[in-house]
Amino acid sequence: MLHPQAQAFIDLLIERKVPPTHTLPVTDARSFYRERRAITQPAPGEVAEVRELSAPGPQGPIPLRFYRPLGSAAGALLPVLVYYHGGGWTIGDLDTHDTLCRALCNQSGCAVVAVDYRMGPEHRFPAAVNDALAATRWVHNQAQALGVDAARLAVGGDSAGGNLAAVVAIAARDAGDLPIAFQLLIYPATDMRRVHPSHTSNGQGYVLTRDTIRYFHDHYITDPAHDLDWRASPLLHPDLSRLPPALVLTAGYDPLRDEGLDYARALTAAGNRAAYLCFERQIHGFITMGRLLDEANTAVSVCAAELRRALAP
Repeated sequence: MLHPQAQAFIDLLIERKVPPTHTLPVTDARSFYRERRAITQPAPGEVAEVRELSAPGPQGPIPLRFYRPLGSAAGALLPVLVYYHGGGWTIGDLDTHDTLCRALCNQSGCAVVAVDYRMGPEHRFPAAVNDALAATRWVHNQAQALGVDAARLAVGGDSAGGNLAAVVAIAARDAGDLPIAFQLLIYPATDMRRVHPSHTSNGQGYVLTRDTIRYFHDHYITDPAHDLDWRASPLLHPDLSRLPPALVLTAGYDPLRDEGLDYARALTAAGNRAAYLCFERQIHGFITMGRLLDEANTAVSVCAAELRRALAP
């Protein structure tokens, strides 16, 4: 059963005649996504420190936002989560995920570095991947200056950001010089072919639709052959062994549910530690909607607890 709070949110969108994302020009879709925070997100929590930073990237500086948790000593060496926001590689920014990053920071005791990677359609695949990698490598290399522990570095993200986190973990393993201790994959996109059964069973009526997924895909992917590139579809990588421990979290009424489950299965089958948790009554994007959905706050707390456990000294 769809959670009554999720159903109420869907009904509210219909009542207010909110246009589906795929019907909007990209600039309007970005504005709608940013403005929706006032309705769906809790008030941003106070943290000990917030700093705007930038990392050198392949095509120029990459904006970052650095958080330290409440109660952390100024000189304490903290574990760190590098976080990539969701939004279909097309919408979303540091502000749309500010509240989530603050909550993860405070509840996990980790520093968080949020990454404002380049997006489509202005910057197509693999621009987002290249920025995510460059930013993560910069955090690792600047760990001492940032007051974080390079040996306790996690990557994480939701949706498109979960895709980037999975890809960064694979690329870091292959490079051999960017150790990652944990990956937090929140309803990740793992297969650009969009062929899993949940794309059909959950493809209409639950906010993220097949049409909207196609809209995001087509703003990010230029060549259909890129769907088979593991940097776009990490599930298709031929070797998923020797990867960091993972938490894969999905939602029952999400078109991406089955590819998240299959990725967790593939990680486990390859010999990795991978926990899988599905919030059966929820929709895609729910974890940022804690003002409306009680289970969003539960999911944040679960993610933070796993980060704290995985990155303990």
